[in-house]
Amino acid sequence: MIYIFCAPSGSGKSTMVKHLLTTFPNTFELSVSCTTRAPRGEEVNGREYYFITPDEFRQRISQNAFIEYEQVYEGLYYGTLQSEITRIEGNGHHVIFDVDVKGGINLERLFGDKATSIFICPPSIECLRERLIHRGDTSPEMIEKRVAKAAQEMEDRIHFDHIIVNDDLQQAFAQLDAIVAATAQIV
Repeated sequence: MIYIFCAPSGSGKSTMVKHLLTTFPNTFELSVSCTTRAPRGEEVNGREYYFITPDEFRQRISQNAFIEYEQVYEGLYYGTLQSEITRIEGNGHHVIFDVDVKGGINLERLFGDKATSIFICPPSIECLRERLIHRGDTSPEMIEKRVAKAAQEMEDRIHFDHIIVNDDLQQAFAQLDAIVAATAQIV
């Protein structure tokens, strides 16, 4: 099974994915994406992302190494490696994608019924802005870019199988656990 998690930046998508990986450590595995952005905080190459240069990213595009990729902002690429799916399925685990909204829509089209797509929503755009500010790892200019992009991304939530509003974290976890119970038959 393929699980696709998407959300505007700051909605709690990574928190939801970490919950699933912690709750079911022998069932799910995260597909590590490539990006050309710099690591934030305590991110480690190969754990949160494969951090590569734009030239390396473009080289992998020419080698057809990605099953999907996007230039999210000028010069800022994210992509999903085919090798990650092969690795995770070889371990006998369900694949989790933690990707941007366009990438998630592309993955859902690619995998069809084999995928369960989950969109994590903030309670409001203003709440999202506050979360991004409190993270403390993003410039004010980038926060405003992300907030503007979030409004557009929220419109795309209709393309996903499930929508979880992350207002109360424990309720959001319970909703996620119910989705997993219904789709992966492991809970």
